[in-house]
Amino acid sequence: GSIQGIFETLKIPYTHSGVLSSAIAMDKFISKKLFKASGLPVIDDLLLNSRDQLKRIPLIPPFVIKPNNGGSSVGVNFIRNKKEIEDVGEFNTHLDRRYILEKYIPGRELTVAVLNGRPLTVTDIVTEDWYDYDAKYKTGGSKHIIPADVPKEIFDLCINYAIRAHHCLGCRGITRSDFRWNEKKGREGLFILELNTQPGMTKTSLVPEQARFVGLDLQYLCLELIKDASCNK
Repeated sequence: GSIQGIFETLKIPYTHSGVLSSAIAMDKFISKKLFKASGLPVIDDLLLNSRDQLKRIPLIPPFVIKPNNGGSSVGVNFIRNKKEIEDVGEFNTHLDRRYILEKYIPGRELTVAVLNGRPLTVTDIVTEDWYDYDAKYKTGGSKHIIPADVPKEIFDLCINYAIRAHHCLGCRGITRSDFRWNEKKGREGLFILELNTQPGMTKTSLVPEQARFVGLDLQYLCLELIKDASCNK
């Protein structure tokens, strides 16, 4: 929300979500509380103020720990056993020093883009290991299956949850909601991880791929975002 705040102060129209929506979405802990209050399924978590707190938490791995206001999977650690708790390195010092610890959910990574309140489709993200920075941004780092080969019930739930998350935070323009699905548990194994108000728009990014799949080229996508540019969001 910082950049959006500058634009608002200078009265410069801008795309995507406004100050409050952007700030809330960037705070994983707060946004999950709002999702849960809206009836969306979220993974159990804890908010940590320092990595030293890990040593005093009676949780059994596996679990995931990540910066509360991070992005692009930077600083995300997958803890498989107690030994790895001791090996967790210092996180990004340019971010706030609060971390989210979440129970690890085995299964598949699914994602849905929403453009001006309209869902595009569901993508299944396939990686050899963890969906980290390299898997997201390097060519060949991950495989995107569009549309996701999942049961219709799960497909429809992802669409429904993404729309609700978009409106829950009062978002504008384009957003992308990410999900974790444990297929062994059916609909009870589907959880929303987070909502991104500034999803990637690179050649390997998910949003342009979904847009192309539903017949929207990049030029149209950008024009739709520009048409929505404004202040007082």
